[in-house]
Amino acid sequence: MSPNLGRNTFMSFVFLVFELCLVCCDITDGNAEHLKREHSLMKPYQGVGSSPTSQWDFSGSTLVTSSYVRLTPDERSKQGSIWNTVPCYLKDWEMHVQFKVHGSGKKNLHGDGIAIWYTKDRLHPGPVFGNQDQFFGLAIFLDTFRNDLHGMDRSFPYISAMVNNGSVSYDHGKDGRSSELGGCSAEIRNREHDTYLAIRYSKGRLTVMVDVEDKNEWKECIDIGGVRLPTGYFFGASAATGDLSDNHDIISMKLYQLMVEHTLEEENLDWTKIEPSVSLLKSPKDNIDDPTGNFRGTPLTGWKVFLLLLCALLGIVVCAVVGAVVFQKRQERNKRFY
Repeated sequence: MSPNLGRNTFMSFVFLVFELCLVCCDITDGNAEHLKREHSLMKPYQGVGSSPTSQWDFSGSTLVTSSYVRLTPDERSKQGSIWNTVPCYLKDWEMHVQFKVHGSGKKNLHGDGIAIWYTKDRLHPGPVFGNQDQFFGLAIFLDTFRNDLHGMDRSFPYISAMVNNGSVSYDHGKDGRSSELGGCSAEIRNREHDTYLAIRYSKGRLTVMVDVEDKNEWKECIDIGGVRLPTGYFFGASAATGDLSDNHDIISMKLYQLMVEHTLEEENLDWTKIEPSVSLLKSPKDNIDDPTGNFRGTPLTGWKVFLLLLCALLGIVVCAVVGAVVFQKRQERNKRFY
């Protein structure tokens, strides 16, 4: 083997290893070195309380034990929440939530659910799963009770996402359908094993994944682009019960920093001044036709453009064939009159 060939092979190997390292840096998968402890809630829940040095504060019916944080007990008309007191200034992050929803209520006789928040304000009790309405930021709803009896195209419990700039109210009567970005059904209630939720926000893309089958693997629930979230907001969790109830427990909330490169323009942007928003926001009908939000919620790229062009081309061909057949029929009819 020639020296040049050996050198080229070695350089190719080095380049491949470098590329793999870059890819690995973009995926935390629970990597401890990227864990941000100031934004994480873990056993034995040290730093939880109302003291000036606490990193987490709670309100309402929330009970902190050595094994879990119970936002609501299995009792009617309860609200509870827990909030990080440290604002998050990460541009790219991933939150892993270990939770448990369980109670004595049988099928369709339990409620209402849990919400995971990344919002401007915290500790404001309200009607949206124990938190205020018309919030600023991001909410992930784990809704266990169906309010909309006409929305039989989806099963409950149902997980959905909503981004708000303070101008939109959450519609409980429609289970938030008009403002959701996407969602999926997930059997999260009364499981014998641990259940998990992962929320990833990176370069304007929001991805929500679940692990509720005890298979130690993530299942995609929501994937949507065009999402703009500012820095400096707070993470939290809340839950509520009404006429029906459940125990809503948070076992842990672990925040990981994603190592992502940004353009110079993005780096110079004041991310604290960004208004929460989503481009290509869908209508309620779109959410019925495409509950995952994968097509309408993202820019038209690659294969989507190809599919649209292919459909357009097929439409033109069909119209041309139909037109030719119609023209030929008319010609034959005209000949019979002469």
